[in-house]
Amino acid sequence: MKNITRVTEIAPDHYSISIYVPEFNLRFNHFLIKDEEPLLFHTGMKRMFPMIQEAVARVIDPTTLRWISFSHFEADECGALNEWLAIATQAEPVCGLVGALVSVNDFSHRQARMLTHDEILETGKYRLRFRQTPHVPHNWEAGLLFEEVTRTLLCSDLFSHEGDVEAVTESDIVEPAKRALIEGQNSAFANAYPYTPLTEPILHGLADLQPKQLALMHGSVFVGDGKQALHDLASVMREMLGKSAESFPQ
Repeated sequence: MKNITRVTEIAPDHYSISIYVPEFNLRFNHFLIKDEEPLLFHTGMKRMFPMIQEAVARVIDPTTLRWISFSHFEADECGALNEWLAIATQAEPVCGLVGALVSVNDFSHRQARMLTHDEILETGKYRLRFRQTPHVPHNWEAGLLFEEVTRTLLCSDLFSHEGDVEAVTESDIVEPAKRALIEGQNSAFANAYPYTPLTEPILHGLADLQPKQLALMHGSVFVGDGKQALHDLASVMREMLGKSAESFPQ
């Protein structure tokens, strides 16, 4: 894979490690928090591991990673987990209870640190709040981390959009995400997002955190009014994908 790995500081001590894959017309973003106990969010796929390891090494010694986290069990989220655990001997996976019991503890060479809803993981001066977000963006075990000091939401596949885009943007990211949904079968995100009675409440709950940065897995990191962007995304997903929660059988 001949791709250029781009490292960008998106907030103090918060780095995006981004690789564009032309075959998918997607950027794959991985996020490193430099602190007393460094954290990596998204391991990347196994074949990306050498590139991401080299990029992490531009910021910290990769062997000092303490925490490795991700939203859900998927190749780009945690495919290289064991490769990271092999070089960072003190590192532990971090995920929710469902993720640990259903997938991670069976797959991982080291047992996961399981977080409960709204539990805080402190890495030193930074604090990461865990939010259980089942089926948001997708998968039963999904969860997200919100770093409270810089107000950065590590939001996985939410707001995903295609293209070899800039690392950071202050422009609207809701419309590109909507276009990806509209394109249907021509989009890498066709049928990627379920819609349940929990979708809107979860998105509005994330908006209540008032993030200043939205750290996307695919696309540009958004800097701006994350609260409004999440409310707008909830409206778009309702329009494009589903019904109101009240219309589902209780």
